[in-house]
Amino acid sequence: MNNQIIQKFNVIGISVRTTNENGQSAKDIEALWVKFWGEEIQKQIPNKVNDDIYAVYTDYETDFNGPYTLIIGLPVSSLGNIPEDFVCITIERDMYEKFVSKGKMPEAVLATWMEIWQNIDLKRTYNNDFTIHGKKYFDGDNAEVETFISVKE
Repeated sequence: MNNQIIQKFNVIGISVRTTNENGQSAKDIEALWVKFWGEEIQKQIPNKVNDDIYAVYTDYETDFNGPYTLIIGLPVSSLGNIPEDFVCITIERDMYEKFVSKGKMPEAVLATWMEIWQNIDLKRTYNNDFTIHGKKYFDGDNAEVETFISVKE
């Protein structure tokens, strides 16, 4: 197991409420990413700590089968000056299991999520989960994305 404690941090970005039922999340998540890139959301976020893109999965109604919220944004040093139509979230200190997706995106990330959903030994808390799309995200067929799943300590 690759468990680690992640300290509290903040993210500002755009969001969508979705569900994995009937393939709905695939449509909603793709549309949110299209908006993120098309409207250059990363350039509109104030107080950013770095250029890493975070996709935060939060506000789970039950588990991965129920509705949840996805926020795509950047880590920030403060939650001041939030642009209109943007959202913010504070991710509290928590224990996470780390997964690394390697290869062509977004297929590699989807394969990692399929592995997570099928992992019956993973003791998920459904607090907040997130992916980090850093510099290696842009490496074409050698791209990497880190996924952090909140788990019981």
